[in-house]
Amino acid sequence: MKPRLLQSLSAASVVLAGVVVHASSHREAPMITHSPKLDCADFYLFSSYEPGREGYVTLVANYLPLQDAYGGPNYFQLDEQAVYEIHVDNSGDAIEDLTFQFRFQNTSRDIALTIGPAGNQRTNAVPVLAVGPIGAGNIAALNVDQTYRLNVIRGARRSGQVTPITHPQDGSPNFTRPQDNVGNKTIPNYNAYANSYIYEFALPGTDKKGKVFVGQRKDPFAVNLGETFDLVNISTSPIGSETANKDSLAYKNVTALCLELPTEFLLASTNQSILGAWSTASKATRTPDGIETLTQVSRLSMPLVNEVVIGVKDKDKFNASEPKDDLQFADYVTHPTLPAILELLYGAVGVQAPTLFPRTDLLAVFVTGIDGVTKNGSIGEMQRLNTGIAPTPRGLQKNMGVLAGDNAGFPNGRRPGDDVVDMALRVVMGKLITLGLFGTPDQAPSGDIPFTDGATVNSTFFLDRFPYLTTPVAGSPNDPSITFTPQVSSTANGPFRTVAGAFDPASQTLTVLKPADAASSAFLRLKSDRPITLGQPTTTATQLKATLK
Repeated sequence: MKPRLLQSLSAASVVLAGVVVHASSHREAPMITHSPKLDCADFYLFSSYEPGREGYVTLVANYLPLQDAYGGPNYFQLDEQAVYEIHVDNSGDAIEDLTFQFRFQNTSRDIALTIGPAGNQRTNAVPVLAVGPIGAGNIAALNVDQTYRLNVIRGARRSGQVTPITHPQDGSPNFTRPQDNVGNKTIPNYNAYANSYIYEFALPGTDKKGKVFVGQRKDPFAVNLGETFDLVNISTSPIGSETANKDSLAYKNVTALCLELPTEFLLASTNQSILGAWSTASKATRTPDGIETLTQVSRLSMPLVNEVVIGVKDKDKFNASEPKDDLQFADYVTHPTLPAILELLYGAVGVQAPTLFPRTDLLAVFVTGIDGVTKNGSIGEMQRLNTGIAPTPRGLQKNMGVLAGDNAGFPNGRRPGDDVVDMALRVVMGKLITLGLFGTPDQAPSGDIPFTDGATVNSTFFLDRFPYLTTPVAGSPNDPSITFTPQVSSTANGPFRTVAGAFDPASQTLTVLKPADAASSAFLRLKSDRPITLGQPTTTATQLKATLK
């Protein structure tokens, strides 16, 4: 049998397969896909573990997910006609007692250039966000200023007492966020530039100060997206190595709203050490006479709830709701569908859904808090943080959080290095039941299986200081590596199917499995983001091999 060759496809000629993907809360409901600037992607709540910052809590709300670093010329400004908020319940009633409200404004400097010879000149505005290099203290070439205002609201978010936070240097209510990481020529030292927009500010009612940073960061969430949402089609096995697969968000950015606040400022009293918190985004509309209406369109706290717990018909409703009204969604938690789906997919190899009903274990994790750890009397989906539990230093953190004996981790709040995908898979399949905390161990026959998506994350991926999230992926220069996808078919006209391959860099040889239905001919092609020369394949009974240049 003689294998035939299809020429490799370059970036200029190939159409890469498009996939609509989801993550912790990346495009998790139908309506929010129309408003990506209001999409809250992830929320983090943890006692600060930066040395010397004991007694502080860090809150991070990420918006506008799936940012490609090269997304110019406008990049990723937040919506001026929206309100972004982080809410804190410190009284255990699932109603906000404190709200930190952000509003954004983008102001063009209208940098213009005079074009043409004397007598035939025009002065025209430039089409780019910067006309030269910028850096810390040097933004003369920046064409658009991105500013925001931060208010602290005590009481109800729409009728409480509002205190504007003021800039520590000029006393104005305006703060500036750094430009996105366009590339190394526009912003040669992005770290120094971005760090110059970390502000320390005065808070009402206390001498202690808070910190704020708003700006682009590398997406901290780690997940094997495509395979997870392809019926949990984990190529490295959903019960295999926790580090064997790729993080689909490894080269994606988000816009982060980061706050570090004194613990005592957030607590209502020293007798109540547990905080609840969540993030929202609301669209602002105004009548001709200036009356503003805010409509909530995005909500996030515990990861993956709206992705894999709430039914499709209620996803938009959940995004528009508040924790105090979450009993309307209780059936999705007490009788979840995800374990049943996993049993349908993997029942042949022994996977069985838990038989405990109602699922009191999931109610504790997502709705009430875990007794003795995060339970505070409230009923509603939110992250809960027991501030009485000391933070674990970065180097000692365990990415499986409470499941691994690290009680300062998820679901006691959430740190950037907590692997919430693996934890969620294991908890939903009954891990807490097998530990004897709920029901009886026999009600979770698969509760001890180490389910994983194969994409790992841990504390060493992040900074050991505020704002903890790392520098965003730069839009330039291009990554010198080449990404390609091997596809095979038994006929020249296809259909072609994507297959796993092994590449030996020493010999520059690619090996893939031959199509099972290939009788006398087999065809190999590559989809790549740069031109590749594909050598004439050779064949064995089961494999195709070709050299790449």
